[in-house]
Formats: sequence, structure tokens, C-alpha cells
Amino acid sequence: MNGIKDGLNRPLQDLRISVTDKCNFRCQYCMPADIFGPDFPFLPKSEILSFEEIERLAIAFSKLGVTKLRITGGEPLLRKDVAHLIARLKNIPGIKDIGLTTNGVLLPKLAKDLVNAGLHRVNVSLDALNDEVFSKINGRGVSSNVVLKGIEAAREAGLGVKANMVVQKGINESEIIPMAKHFKELGVTLRFIEFMDVGNSNGWNFSKVVTKKEMFKLLSEQFDLVPVDPDYFGEVAKRYRYKDTDTEVGFITSVSESFCSSCTRARLSADGKFYTCLFASKGYDLREIVRSTHEEEPLIKEIRSIWNQRKDRYSDERTKESAKSREKIEMSYIGG
Repeated sequence: MNGIKDGLNRPLQDLRISVTDKCNFRCQYCMPADIFGPDFPFLPKSEILSFEEIERLAIAFSKLGVTKLRITGGEPLLRKDVAHLIARLKNIPGIKDIGLTTNGVLLPKLAKDLVNAGLHRVNVSLDALNDEVFSKINGRGVSSNVVLKGIEAAREAGLGVKANMVVQKGINESEIIPMAKHFKELGVTLRFIEFMDVGNSNGWNFSKVVTKKEMFKLLSEQFDLVPVDPDYFGEVAKRYRYKDTDTEVGFITSVSESFCSSCTRARLSADGKFYTCLFASKGYDLREIVRSTHEEEPLIKEIRSIWNQRKDRYSDERTKESAKSREKIEMSYIGG
């Protein structure tokens, strides 16, 4: 089947699949502890898609042009036997790349299994090297060394690795240079992510955003950065290379330099809701179709209809007022 495009002529190429809404951190960015405490009602098992249901949905998406899958959460490595899911997904015709976003804590235990299952790469979230800063962010007192060990385990297992740092003014901007130096020396790509207003619980406002321009200026005082061309249409990172090396640094600029016009991503929540934007207020229920019929065509028809009508441009249109007034799905539920 040919690929499909939305109402703004953007193709559907990349599917983010959340396999759980649970996490072993209480990160202030997406799962603040005052909201996601011990009594928070996470999804019951009966509502979460089975691996077979996820596979059926991924097949339907692949027949509409999706070539890339990313497994997310919550923390996806908390989903029991997630490597078995990856092994099922890698055999879907048309799927060329499978990645996973993780906080890295369980990688020493699971990295080899993930590689053997067919995983290509991981994006590991690490917002600071300084333990005092990092402990405050993750809400559990976890040392950055725990995450660094996960990154090393992933590299040793043969996975491609990128580190992701969400930068928030007044919290961890002092870690920009130490993080850059560390990962440059390690030869690992580091991506700085502007603090975004995903969901309604992370206390976001414009004053807390450290922009790409500000970060680039700071880095340029220490490093000679060379622009790198995008690898494909819809690549969101603004990429640079440290001169005389192959090591890259990138920026995700959803706030200061939006990339809505080239967005090719869809998201599937752990309970089977289809979201056409990271900042969406509602999702479309695909689980009901999956559980009511074994036919493929109803799924394909529904996905095509939803995507064809998509006109999301939230980052283009964001204002101080809209950021406060619009209800958005939480990051822990929809994934990154």
C-alpha cells in the first residue's frame, strides 16, 4: 500500500509505541512526585495492549507507510519481556528501524537481550552528571552513575546510543558544558531538548525554557561546532559535529524553532489510543477495533481516516495563554 499524508501534506512514517505508563523515576519533567505518588491509579493490566495487539497495529501502520518504530513509556523496560515484543516487530515487512527510549537503569540487565531481539538503538535520558542536581530531577535520589552504567552496557552490547538532556532554566543549565564534555570524550551523541509543555503537570512556562540559541552560544564558547545535514525528511534534531571528530551534538527545538511542518510522527498509548501530536488533547481508540475483529482492513481504514484529517500545528501556534489553557495528555502516558 502507498503511504498516506495528512491535511498539511505530511507523511506518516514514524510510530512511537508506549508499552507502559509506569516508570521507576518520578521525574519533575513528566512524572512529578506530588502527582504521580504511590497511590496514583496507573492503567490496569486488562486495559494495556498485549504484544499480539501491538504487533497487529504495527502491521497496519506499516502498510500505511510507517518504517520506523520507537518503543517508549513510561519506562518501557519495566514491561515484562519487552524484548519478545521487539523480536515480533522486527519481522514486520517495511519496518527498517526499531529504537527505544529509556532512563537506562535496567540496560545492564537487558541490553544483550534487546540486541538479540533486533533492537537497533536506544535514547537514554540523562539530565545532569552532578548527583545533587540529577537526584532532584529524578525524584528518587538515583545517581547519574547508574544511568552511565546503562549507557556503557548498551554500547558494549552493540546498540547505537544517544543521550537526551532536557534543559530547564534554574534547574540544570549549569550541566550543559559538563554533559557536552563528557559525551564528546565518550564519542556518544548528546541531544539537548528544550523544556516543553507536554501535559499539564510539569509547571511549564516560557521563563523556564533555555532555547537552542542560548545553548548553542554557550557551547560555541567551548567547542567548534560544524552543521550536519539532516539524514531524512522529518528529522527533528538540529545537528552539529564537533570539528575534527565524528561525534555529534543536537538540539530539539520544539519551543523556539518549531518543526510542525515536517512532523511525520504518530503515537500509540499503552491502552491503544492513537495520538497525532505530542501535545494532543485527545486520542482515538484503536484498541476497541483490535479487540472486536481480527480483520486488518478496519484498522487500516480508521488510521488512514484519522491521519488524513490531521492538521496539528501546536508548536507553531503556542502562546502563553494556549499553553496554560489547553489540556494535553501527559508525557508518561503518551511517551516521547
